[in-house]
Amino acid sequence: MTTKTYEPVTSHNVAFLGLGVMGYPMAGHLARAGHKVTVYNRTFAKAEQWVKEYGGGKAAKTPREAASGAQIVFSCVGNDDDLRGVVLGNDGAFAGMAKGAIYVDNTTASAEVARELYALSSKQGLHFVDAPVSGGQAGAVNGALTVMCGGDKAAFEKIQPVAMAYAKAVTLVGASGAGQLAKMVNQICIASLVQGLSEGINFGMAAGLDMKLVLQVIGKGAAQSWQMDNRGTTMIDDKFDFGFAVDWMRKDLGLCLEEARRNAAPLPVTALVDQFYSDVQSQGGGRWDTSSLIRRLRKR
Repeated sequence: MTTKTYEPVTSHNVAFLGLGVMGYPMAGHLARAGHKVTVYNRTFAKAEQWVKEYGGGKAAKTPREAASGAQIVFSCVGNDDDLRGVVLGNDGAFAGMAKGAIYVDNTTASAEVARELYALSSKQGLHFVDAPVSGGQAGAVNGALTVMCGGDKAAFEKIQPVAMAYAKAVTLVGASGAGQLAKMVNQICIASLVQGLSEGINFGMAAGLDMKLVLQVIGKGAAQSWQMDNRGTTMIDDKFDFGFAVDWMRKDLGLCLEEARRNAAPLPVTALVDQFYSDVQSQGGGRWDTSSLIRRLRKR
């Protein structure tokens, strides 16, 4: 059970589309913060389960039904195609939203699809904010996500206090697509860091060091990082059954590499780590936490 404290905010009619490991608790925080939440999930039973667990709200059978009457529609789905699937078409959210309503997408998707949906929403008198999140499943459960937003300032200012129900920070970083680009920067930085941490721990263990002690020591210096503090010990213990999955990271790094081909930014280390994650997948580790990069070194 989260101990999050919610700031007082005007109650809104909101919808949440996609009740996966991230969306399920995120929608829950919105409900606990006092908003009237209608949820949609491809598996309707999951939406009914959410309503039962959170003691209120409604379960809708289509995104359009969920979005009808909502001032803000949130989504957290798998990829670009999944996002288009819940937004577009006769049963899509845009078809059910009233003029002036705001769509906030928490999916990690491409900047291209964000700009595409922003343009379509504008033509329909709607607003679209791309708002990918960082913090993983634990951040979603604890309502402590970091949200990077792209879009218009006026729409952002309306959604920011509402999104704080599931976040510790919600920041506008630029125009449409900028949120997704910022999330790509986030994933590029993490990938390289986890590989370095994996090599350091593996090297220390091969050298016969007490690596838990070593991490305590170097964690007080320039090598300190969130990954070291939260994953270092579990990497030493060979535990990877939690957190952000390798399959998801490969999806995200694919977006980074695709965008880099457009803007001509060299990503040599990111491309290499992406292949290392492919090796982990070939070891059956697609659902392991991303810190499982160290497994690849131990198998050599």
